Order: sequence, then structure tokens, then C-alpha cells
Amino acid sequence: MSADSNTFESVKAVILSAHKSTTSEEKVSFYNRWAENYDQDVAVLDYRAPSLAADCISSHFSNVREAAVVLDVACGTGLVAKHMKKLGFEHFVGVDGSEAMLGRARESGLYQDLKQCLLGEEPLPVQWGSFDVVVIVGALSAGQVPIGIARHLCNATKSGGSICMTTRSNQDNLEYKAALDSELRKMEEEELWTCLEVTEVKDWERAVSEKEDGYISGVVYLYKKL
Repeated sequence: MSADSNTFESVKAVILSAHKSTTSEEKVSFYNRWAENYDQDVAVLDYRAPSLAADCISSHFSNVREAAVVLDVACGTGLVAKHMKKLGFEHFVGVDGSEAMLGRARESGLYQDLKQCLLGEEPLPVQWGSFDVVVIVGALSAGQVPIGIARHLCNATKSGGSICMTTRSNQDNLEYKAALDSELRKMEEEELWTCLEVTEVKDWERAVSEKEDGYISGVVYLYKKL
């Protein structure tokens, strides 16, 4: 077995172990343990969602980037902010459920403020209508953050601001994605926001499920708050 495949197998085992976490406390505990090796592990997975989301936001953003305030929900160690910084964004507020992940985000020096919050169980600890961009990458999936968080993301955004979300579209997440798509359409029908872009990505990340191999697919959504 090559060194690369050995590394991939170990990362795969870590992620599959997360699926055994059922309570919020167990999930937070998992991410607290994972924080130290998170960046290296997702690099092994060829995890593209943070860069894809940043590029999507950038391609539609026409205001002054240096002045924009970005809310990074489920910020983890700061991968999304890292990519957005390269694209000219400078002001970031991060929210995550894991104190250890927030610690790594703090070490990055990218965030002006970081807040701990159990997403879906506690209200977002931010002022409504105060962000130019709100982004959530990686957390919208089965067993993670409930789809109802989409309304909180919209509420936190300024009128005319952007909301970017990602989810996986592999077999294990199809039911969640269908429910999410339904909620996003409903919010558009309620004239809360309008859809700017939905991008289906074939090679999202390396598959870890025993039922899949190669790469799984995913989706980037971008909405404008009305």
C-alpha cells in the first residue's frame, strides 16, 4: 500500500467514525479532537468546497471587497476565509460549534471576531441584517446542521447581500439535499431572496463511504437577499 493510500485510509476511518456521533455533545467532541489534523486531512480528501464557494462569491461580488463584512458560519479552522482573503476580502466573523476549531481559526489571524454556537440549536450570535456576505461550507448535510439554518443565514444578511451555501449530492445525502432544495425554493417564493447561481460539481471530494469510490459530487448555491 502506498503512503498516499495509507493516509487516505486513515482519514477515511476518522470521517466514518464521525457518523457514530449522534448527540450534539458527541459531534462537538469529535470536531474538537479533529481540529489539530483537520486541514491536512481535508487536503488528502482533495476537498474543494471552500475554494469553490469563495470563487462563486467573488464572481458575483461587485462592491468594495476590502469593506465587506463576511459571516463565516461553521467556519472550522478558517479554510473559506483563507480563500476569500486571496480574493480581496478582509473582514471576517466566524461562528462554529467547536472551541478547538475556533482556536485554530483564531491562530490564522483572519478573523476580527469568533463566536461559539451550536448551529441549529442556538440562535446565531450575530445582529440580523449586518453582513454583506454570509457563507456556510461543509455543514449542510445529513446529521450535521438542520436545513432551517438557511433562514437564519438570510436574516443575518444585509438587503442586497450574498448568501453562499454548499452541500454534497452523493447517495448518502440525497434526502437531505432534496429537503434543502425545497426550503431554498420556498424562501425564493416568499421573496426573501433570489437565486444567482447553482453550480453542480462532479469532483467535489474523494469518496469515503464503503458504497462509493472515486469522487463524490456537490453543489454550490448563491442567493441575493431582497
